[in-house]
Amino acid sequence: MKFLDLCKVYVRSGAGGGGCVSFRREKFVEFGGPDGGDGGKGGSVWAEAVEGLNTLIDFRYQQHFFAKNGQPGMGRQRTGKDGDDIVLRVPVGTEILDEDQETVIADLTEVGQRVELARGGNGGWGNLHFKSATNQAPRRSNPGQDGVERTLWLRLKLIADVGLLGLPNAGKSTFLAATSNARPKIADYPFTTLHPNLGVVGVDNVEFVVADIPGLIEGASEGRGLGDLFLGHVERCSVLLHLVDGTSETIAEDYRVIIGELEAYGGDLAEKPRVTVLNKIDALDEEERAEARKKLEKACGGPVMMMSGVAREGVTEVLRALRAEIDADRLRHQPETEDAPWQP
Repeated sequence: MKFLDLCKVYVRSGAGGGGCVSFRREKFVEFGGPDGGDGGKGGSVWAEAVEGLNTLIDFRYQQHFFAKNGQPGMGRQRTGKDGDDIVLRVPVGTEILDEDQETVIADLTEVGQRVELARGGNGGWGNLHFKSATNQAPRRSNPGQDGVERTLWLRLKLIADVGLLGLPNAGKSTFLAATSNARPKIADYPFTTLHPNLGVVGVDNVEFVVADIPGLIEGASEGRGLGDLFLGHVERCSVLLHLVDGTSETIAEDYRVIIGELEAYGGDLAEKPRVTVLNKIDALDEEERAEARKKLEKACGGPVMMMSGVAREGVTEVLRALRAEIDADRLRHQPETEDAPWQP
C-alpha cells in the first residue's frame, strides 16, 4: 500500500426535492383541497476518522463525492424521500482544509470524530403548506434548496509520540527497526526512506509510537531534496529524537542544518522537547567518541546521549529519556504477548 498524505477532493451535497402542487379528487367527497407533499432533504457529505487507516491513498483513485438529491413531494400529502448521505472515511490525524490550503475546517484527531463538509439542501414545501383561511386552494409550491459544492484538501499528520529527525543516513530507520517490529528500508545510500514509517516501541512495560520521516538536507524548507513535505507528521509529537551521525566529519554543522530547517518550517516545532543523540558509536573508539560528543555538546549547548542502533548500545537509555518527555496519558501499557515490541 502506497503512502499519500495530501490530496484534493470535490464534494457536493444533494439538492432538496421540490414541493408538489396537488388537490384531492375523490369520489363522493364534496370538498377536496390541497394535498401536495414536501420535497425530501438532500444528502449531506461527512468526513469521519476511522481506525485501520494510515494513508489517503484511496482518494487518489476517487476524488469526486456527490450525495444523492432529495425526491420531490407527491400528492396525497406524501413527502419525498431524503437523499442518502456520503461519508468520507479518513485516517485519524487528518486535517480538512479549504480550497486555499490554509483555512483549517476540521482536525480529526480521535476515532469516531465526524464533521459535516457540505449540508444537503432542504426540501421545498408543497401547496398544502400554503393553505389558509383566505387562500384555500393555493397553486404554488417551493423548489428544493440547491446543494453545496466545495473543493477541499485532505492533509494527513500522523499521530505519533516521538518524531525522528536527522540528515539522510543518520540511522533513523535502523533505530526504528531495532526497537520495534517495523521494517523500514535500510541501505548504505541517502534517501532510502521516501515516506514516513510508524513503529510501536516498548520500554519498561509501556509502549509509544515513533514516526520516522525522510531525512532533511540543507535547503529543505526551500524545496531541496524531499523538502519539508513530511515535517507535518512530527508536529503532533511530544518529543523529537534528533540523531546525528557520529562518523561524520562535520558533526556540529550537521546538527545546525536540522535545527535551521526546523526554525524555517515555522510554528512551534523548533521549541518542542528534543533528545539529541550521537549515533553509530560502534564505529568509533573511546577517544573518537569523546571528541565527537564534545563537538556535539558544544553545538547544541546541552547534554548529548550516545547510541548505536545496530549494536543496540545505549538504546535503552535513549528510550527511557524519550519516555520521560511523553505525557503519562499518552503512554500505553504493553500487553504481555509473544509479538510484543522489542524490550531492552
